[in-house]
Amino acid sequence: MRRRAFLLGLGTTAVLAGCSAVPISRPPVQPPADPTGVVLRVGDQKGGIQSLLKAAKGLAGAPYRVEWTTFSAGPPLIEAARAGAIDVGYVGNTPVIFAAAAKARVQLVAAARGNVVSDAILVPRDSPIRAVNDLRDQRIAVGKGTSAHGQLLLTLRAAGLTIDDVDPTYLSPADAYGAFKQGQIDAWAVWDPYTAQAQLETGARILADGTGTANGYSFQVASNQTLADPRTQAALDDYLRRVDAAMRFSDTHRPERARSWSAETKLPIAVTTIATDRGPDLPVPMDETLVASQQDLADAFSDAGVIPGRVRFADVIDRRFDSGRRWAPPT
Repeated sequence: MRRRAFLLGLGTTAVLAGCSAVPISRPPVQPPADPTGVVLRVGDQKGGIQSLLKAAKGLAGAPYRVEWTTFSAGPPLIEAARAGAIDVGYVGNTPVIFAAAAKARVQLVAAARGNVVSDAILVPRDSPIRAVNDLRDQRIAVGKGTSAHGQLLLTLRAAGLTIDDVDPTYLSPADAYGAFKQGQIDAWAVWDPYTAQAQLETGARILADGTGTANGYSFQVASNQTLADPRTQAALDDYLRRVDAAMRFSDTHRPERARSWSAETKLPIAVTTIATDRGPDLPVPMDETLVASQQDLADAFSDAGVIPGRVRFADVIDRRFDSGRRWAPPT
């Protein structure tokens, strides 16, 4: 009797549920946002991503328009994203750490990894400096908060030195190049295409590159404002996929990439050819290996007292666009 009553109760409950005048609440299925007509404001450095996409014709057929702004380095680009002046921009591995330390209103939405040879510490051709240890007490130009800043810190650490053992002079790449040519600094920490330009035009010698120290990561940084808007987010998702495809194109079409880079920046084709031949950035997932490597770099800055407190790098990662289709190698 008890079992029969129990089953009868179940049946009554099912009927009541099926006939209830109050339907079970389910969120409505939202159609994908339409990016048509969106203006995606993109920050670039030295024509890097813009020329990359031009070489691959990567924006052909895009339903949105891209508005470009060029920056001299990563830190001012991130500041523009933080202020909502751009939607997304491409920077190296160190500016994102400074952004995390400052609790900037940005997130990292995609990553790539490139060669580390172009992340170099340069000295004049006839400089008596022959080893990293010789940099002690020397005046070194570097962009504060740039990937070169991180590379300098790690290179010094590998040689048993700290940033306090040298005389860092914080300059933009253009100002640093002028000071380097005029002999006003002893060394310059920088990246391509500046590395290649200094080598070709001044005979600069690479004292140390990123082999064994740099991780080669770079990131697409998006503003929180951009990520909150469905239509702009849809345009961003499409744009990131197009950049990935253009990166893979540049790996197999390096002469086209070099020509496009030269045309965009007015740098000699010899400079962009050297920079291109060193190897492209290619898409990678923002996995635990990446996070651990970036956390180590962030900790190095904290230990050196360059940034206040500790940064938890994982807090600035946004994986909503980081699907396998974005970073899988080409077939």
